[in-house]
Amino acid sequence: AAGLAIANRMDAQARGMNVAIRNANDGISLAQTAEGALGKVTDMLQRMRELAVQAANASNTSTDRTSLNAEFTQLGAEVNRTLVSTRFNGQAILAGSAGGLQFQIGSNNATTDQLTVTTTNMATATTIAAVSTGTGAVLTGTTAANANLMVTALDAAIDTINSERATYGAVQNRFEAVIANLQIGAENQSAAKSRIMDADFAAETANLTRAQILQQAGTAMLAQANAAPQGVLALLRG
Repeated sequence: AAGLAIANRMDAQARGMNVAIRNANDGISLAQTAEGALGKVTDMLQRMRELAVQAANASNTSTDRTSLNAEFTQLGAEVNRTLVSTRFNGQAILAGSAGGLQFQIGSNNATTDQLTVTTTNMATATTIAAVSTGTGAVLTGTTAANANLMVTALDAAIDTINSERATYGAVQNRFEAVIANLQIGAENQSAAKSRIMDADFAAETANLTRAQILQQAGTAMLAQANAAPQGVLALLRG
């Protein structure tokens, strides 16, 4: 009975670890979703910077800058839309107020069995808003002044996005490490449970065999005991 109780506890731990592995995989999916969206934003910001550098050229007229600004502002709007609309399981992860998302990465209720991923509202970050929704995010003008300002602003925005991408990359790496450890732990728990159950089975089998031998011996002795009086009677009759 004691062995069975221990084996059941180990089975519960192993099952909990397998669920935690699925939870950690969800965490990886979240990080990949965020990083993928931020990668697209980076591409758009790089293109906006190209346009700003082009607009900063002194040979451009106001009309030329207006033409370049048409694409520039559309890209800025798409940067904002991408950040606002990126969701994981219905939750905005690059905008809004998702805050800390807690993942259960262990089979128990200890603080070490939880991992919190902190999301940041990138859409309202100062450096991002300055090039995506700010009124100054334009390339137009009779001189290259606005375009030069935008080059500097875009460099800051790209740095902000790169920093956030690095954060999600680190989060993904941590979840992958968690999964590797959980897989080992679950395998060890299952193996330990099997050893206990196998040992109990072997012991019970031995007990059954011993009982059967004793029963057979008892039956044989009883048969012999019954046969003895019959033999005496036969001698007397003879």
